[in-house]
Amino acid sequence: MDQTDEQVRLLGEDGTLLQHDTYKVELSDEDLCDLYRQLVVVRRIDVEGNNLQRQGQLGIWAPCLGQEAAQVGSARALGPDDFVFPSYREHGVVYVRAGMEVLSVLGLYRGANLSGWDPQRHKISQYSIPIGTQALHAVGYAVGAKWDGAEICAVAYFGDGATSEGDVSEAFNFAAVHSAPVVFFCQNNQWAISVPLAKQMAGPVYKRALGFGFPGVQVDGNDVLAVYAVTRAAADRARDGGGPTLIEAITYRLGAHTTTDDPTRYRTSDELDVWKAREPIGRYRAFLERAGLWSETLEGDVQAEADQVAARVRSTVEDMPDPPLSHLVDHVYADPPATLVAQWRQLEEFEAQFQAEA
Repeated sequence: MDQTDEQVRLLGEDGTLLQHDTYKVELSDEDLCDLYRQLVVVRRIDVEGNNLQRQGQLGIWAPCLGQEAAQVGSARALGPDDFVFPSYREHGVVYVRAGMEVLSVLGLYRGANLSGWDPQRHKISQYSIPIGTQALHAVGYAVGAKWDGAEICAVAYFGDGATSEGDVSEAFNFAAVHSAPVVFFCQNNQWAISVPLAKQMAGPVYKRALGFGFPGVQVDGNDVLAVYAVTRAAADRARDGGGPTLIEAITYRLGAHTTTDDPTRYRTSDELDVWKAREPIGRYRAFLERAGLWSETLEGDVQAEADQVAARVRSTVEDMPDPPLSHLVDHVYADPPATLVAQWRQLEEFEAQFQAEA
């Protein structure tokens, strides 16, 4: 899907600040510079994750290259008590809300942990690997919060491919019927693994919301300021009792779906070049330059922090201990059935053979 007039946009492709009748951004100069820092650091974490997988340190990696503005902008717009339900690609969202807790994500991809973190600590649920299930989880959480009188919203992140799943449509309907304080945030990155958008749907994702009885907004997902403004308005509306909103952020996956995928087999270099020219970080830096906020000092500081974070990511991953075998079932049953205990003993004996041979 190309960029259209339907999309909310506050930054031109050359970094020019645009005006919008509905959506505004009121951030301090410090916050505007901090947005740049987070965009750069998130990209560096993602590149390091990709490199670590290629070197055999991670089993798999789902890159977010090119989607940094959609993730950083939306996460920055949320309140501290809002609850996030991510898919498996929201490394930028996790970094913005939880800082270096993002290392738990890398542990998941390394096989050093099974899920990662305490969801309550930073109000982030575990990564959802099944496609679209987290939309239902978010709605359930939002309805429960509403009944409890909590003034928060839940945010479900998913991709365009997930909107082909029945779970997402069920979530839309239940959220509308119960006026749930939830924001559905779709990162439309144009490809559901190797299936292009044109073979997934005949119309824009955001217009589906009207059919369920709530508003939808399409935003330029590579424009971090527009994403911030649209998400903040939707979250405020949810907390104020206005019910759900569907946000469709038009972006592009510059990398592979995962590191098991080869995108050169299903998309052209010409298409990739078009979206590389629209990538979000260069565009936002151009805005900072026009606003007189960018400097060599800022760039140096940001790149130095990105280097430090990348080094910590690498050293932490390389030093992650293998989990004990019992970790597989430790938290499954409070009182495990006898058949499972017997199977577990057999597995322990099987593993012990290899240790003895070593």
